[in-house]
Amino acid sequence: MYFVLTVLLDGPMHGHAIMKEIAALSGGRVRPSVGTLYGILDRLCERGMITVDREETVQGRVRRHFRVTEAGRDVVLAEARRMQQAAALVMNRIQPA
Repeated sequence: MYFVLTVLLDGPMHGHAIMKEIAALSGGRVRPSVGTLYGILDRLCERGMITVDREETVQGRVRRHFRVTEAGRDVVLAEARRMQQAAALVMNRIQPA
């Protein structure tokens, strides 16, 4: 969910583009399957963290573009701050050699 919200900070994207951006952002470490991604997108929509920005038909298939909501921005920012504080705990304990 964190990576989905993070990539959507750049603007609306459709599912395939979200998957590509997550892989790029994570250096290839995170590669959600299609089923996993759409499950996450559904849950984020239900929780009001993202919404469908628009739909288009491409080669006879409906493509939904999602965008992050203000609530989603708040959640991903809070999580980023939490991770930053957790990392600082470790970094502050490391003594230079």
